[in-house]
Amino acid sequence: MNANRFKQWLGGLPTHFILIGLCLLWLLPALGLLVTSLRPFQDVNENGWWTVLSPPKGASQYAASCAECHGSDGTQIAAADLTNQELVQKYRRSFTLIALLQKDFDAQPHMGATPVPDEQAAADIAAYLRRISGIEARPRFTLDNYVDAMTGYRGTANYTSDCAAGTQALDLFCDWRDLGNPRGMGRAFLNSLFVAIPSTLLPILFAAFAAYAFSWFHFPGRQFLFALLIGLQIVPLQMTLIPISRLYAQLGLNGTFLGVWLFHTGFGLPYAIYLMRNFIGSLPRELFESAYLDGATHWTAFYRLALPLSVPAIASLGIFQFLWIWNDLLVALVFLGGQHPVLTYQIGNMVTSLGSGWHLLTAAAFISMALPMIVFFGLQRFFVRGLLAGSVKG
Repeated sequence: MNANRFKQWLGGLPTHFILIGLCLLWLLPALGLLVTSLRPFQDVNENGWWTVLSPPKGASQYAASCAECHGSDGTQIAAADLTNQELVQKYRRSFTLIALLQKDFDAQPHMGATPVPDEQAAADIAAYLRRISGIEARPRFTLDNYVDAMTGYRGTANYTSDCAAGTQALDLFCDWRDLGNPRGMGRAFLNSLFVAIPSTLLPILFAAFAAYAFSWFHFPGRQFLFALLIGLQIVPLQMTLIPISRLYAQLGLNGTFLGVWLFHTGFGLPYAIYLMRNFIGSLPRELFESAYLDGATHWTAFYRLALPLSVPAIASLGIFQFLWIWNDLLVALVFLGGQHPVLTYQIGNMVTSLGSGWHLLTAAAFISMALPMIVFFGLQRFFVRGLLAGSVKG
């Protein structure tokens, strides 16, 4: 038995390696995005996320050229304390630093036998000195990118939107007031919630009623109508945008949340009814017949039997519908535009036409991912059961 188990284990190794490799392919970019979102934007612009645990820029050049005399922290020579901001401010540029290093000190070469660094190394050393002296002190990890993304900052230390002049950018009260800034994602986050929640609940509600009717009511044309609903799933969303937009213009629904709710509800219903009907139709017939014999009406059987037993299908449908609407850009762009921007619309505005501000996209991406992940992991235990709705009879 042990030999057979060992052979089975060896036979499964290629599959395990493939699965691990696929997981790494998915997780590595997400990890890089997360690490980048937690780094100061200066570091993001200077080097890649995989260097996050490496020494700061210029540390190796400083260790090679300066640490022997000035010490690893720059304070070994009291008369030339490299943590003194006034001293470091004199040598902000590489050529001024090189000129100092080439100057004799007490009739001896300043660098001794150590070669004078080239211009690039001198620039890196100057940047490192500004860092250890506190002129450009920055933490290895920070939440500033998330604050900037939510409130519309551009990484500047003195940005104030609705705050009084002189208020620090990271003041809590200032940040909360700036959540309404049209350049940030705070208002867009609320707009996305206001679009996604009704657009998810309405199809589930209507689909539950329709699924019960298709499962337990007997009326002429029932199978034809159900087949027609299945066929409606293949209708491309894009081909309806122009006629519905013209209809909305006549009804005054363009630029309103109601118009988006109705559109998402209409396009979500075919699949919602299909999924719910398969699940409710697979429930034991004897259960409903017993309820009818006890005097239960269809309404009682619906909300006391069908709905509680259909929680897996409702959860799966809720996940699909919510994720589709939350990540939608096209419908929100056509029917809401910039009047009520949602997250997918606002994320594109984080980067200017010149490409600056792209570091905010990393934090904005995780802000937009947070709620869908909570919804998925909160309902995932029902997910597989809902997907298999109606696949097994009996």
